[in-house]
Amino acid sequence: MPDGSRGEGYWQDRTMHDTWSSRADAAEEAVFSRHVRRLWGLPGTALGVVAWPPVRRERLFLRWHYWWQAHLIDCVVDAEERAPSARRRRRLARIARTHRLRNLTGWTNSYYDDMAWLGLSLERAQRLHLVDNRTAIAALESELFDAWDPAHGGGIRWSRKSDFFNVPANGPAAVLLARTGKLWRAQAMADWIDATLVDPTTGLVLDGIHADGRVETPIYSYCQGVVLGAETELAISLGDDKHRERVHRLVAAVQQHLTRDGVIIGGGGGDGGLFNGILARYLALVATSLPGDTDEDHEARSVAADIVLASAEAAWDNCLSIEGLPLFGSDWSAIAKLPSFGASIARFSAGTVTSSSVPERDFSVQLGGWMLMEAAHTLG
Repeated sequence: MPDGSRGEGYWQDRTMHDTWSSRADAAEEAVFSRHVRRLWGLPGTALGVVAWPPVRRERLFLRWHYWWQAHLIDCVVDAEERAPSARRRRRLARIARTHRLRNLTGWTNSYYDDMAWLGLSLERAQRLHLVDNRTAIAALESELFDAWDPAHGGGIRWSRKSDFFNVPANGPAAVLLARTGKLWRAQAMADWIDATLVDPTTGLVLDGIHADGRVETPIYSYCQGVVLGAETELAISLGDDKHRERVHRLVAAVQQHLTRDGVIIGGGGGDGGLFNGILARYLALVATSLPGDTDEDHEARSVAADIVLASAEAAWDNCLSIEGLPLFGSDWSAIAKLPSFGASIARFSAGTVTSSSVPERDFSVQLGGWMLMEAAHTLG
C-alpha cells in the first residue's frame, strides 16, 4: 500500500494487515472515519457522506444517494458476519433508521433498483443478525413483486415512470425475492433476463430493453454480479440444473471478458464506483454457495474465488495509506489517486450519479473497496 505521496513505496506497517480479516477491518474503519456522520447533527443517527473530502452541501446531506447507503448497510452486515460485536449491530439499526429518516417519505422511492438494494441489505441484517426490519422489508418486497409487467413480456421497470426494463432492477429484485420465498417470481425474472438480455457473442448480460424492443447493449460488471447472485440463489433453493449451468457460463464469460491477469478490469466513480464490488460480492457467493459436484460446478466455484482474491490483492497493493487507513482506487489494477478540494464533484443527473474528476473522492469507490475486502475474507 503506497503512502499518500504517489511513488514513495509500500506501507511499512503492512504486517498488521496480512490477513483478509484485518484488511477488511481497516477498510471498515476508513469508511467510518472519513464518511459516516450524524444526519443533520441529530443524536442516534448515522449516514455516509457521499464524498471525501466533502463540500458543504455534501456534509449537509443535500445529496445522499439512496442506493449507496443501502450498500453501506450491506457492508456492515458483512463486517458483523466476520467479527460480531454489539457496536456493529447498533450501527446496523442506526443506519437503517437514518435511511428512513433522510428518505422523508418512507422506505420506498421511485427507482426499483434502489428499492431492491435496500431490501437486500435490510433482509440480510434481519436474517443474519436479528436486526428487526420487518416493516421495511415487507414494503420493499411488495413494491418489487407488484412491479412485474407481463403486458410487456415480463421484467420490472428501472423506475416508475420509465419505459426501460433493466438488469440493475431485475437482478437484485430476483435475489431478494428468492431469499424471501417468492421463488416463482424470482425464477421468472431470471428466465426473462436469460431469454432477453444475454449477449450471444460474449455470454455476458446486457443492460436492458425498452418497452418498444430497443436493447441497450452496454456491459456493466454489476449486471453480471446480480445475475450470478440470482441464479445461485435459485440453484440452492430449486435444485434445477439450468440455474447452475447459467452460472457456469456466466463465470466463464466474466473471466474471459471482464478480467485482466485475473483482476476485474475497469472501474470508475459515481454510481460506477460500486459496480465491480457488487460483481465481487456475488462471485464470492458463487464460490462459497453454488451447489453441485460436477466438474463444471467445481470449475465455476474455483474461477469465481480466484477472481475475487486476485482483485482484492491488486486493490490492496494499489491503495494509498492516509493516516494509516486505506484509500482504494477506482481501478484496482492502478495506483489510487489522492482526492482534493480542487477537483470537480460527482453530480446527480437523469437518475444516475456521475463521477468526481478524481473518482477516489466518491463514497461509492471506497464502499466498493471495502466490499471487495469482505468478499475476499469469506474465501481466504
